[in-house]
Amino acid sequence: MENKLYVGNLSYSTTEAALQTLFGQAGTVTSVQIIKDRDTGRSKGFAFVELTTQEEAEKAISMFNGREVDGRALTVNIARPREDRGGRGGGGDSSRRGGYGSSRGGRRQSGGGRDRSSW
Repeated sequence: MENKLYVGNLSYSTTEAALQTLFGQAGTVTSVQIIKDRDTGRSKGFAFVELTTQEEAEKAISMFNGREVDGRALTVNIARPREDRGGRGGGGDSSRRGGYGSSRGGRRQSGGGRDRSSW
């Protein structure tokens, strides 16, 4: 068992300092990271909290899983390793370059499914 915890169902107003204080009741907190949207900087509603020992992590789970904080019932469990998502960009059909999915030079189709180049 690990000592890094996933903390879910957070209020968007919950701060890292508040989580540090809360989980400090279970043991020594070595790190707190609220995950934020890279575009807006707004919390995504979950965080990772790391405690010093496995025993402290287990104690935190029993103390805080289901506990209401800032009007939300927390989900607290052992953090799973991040899955490999296979890189960025989504792959898929190479004919979809330009976002239109057309193999006719990337031109958008208009009215009735006819391509303007056939007019």
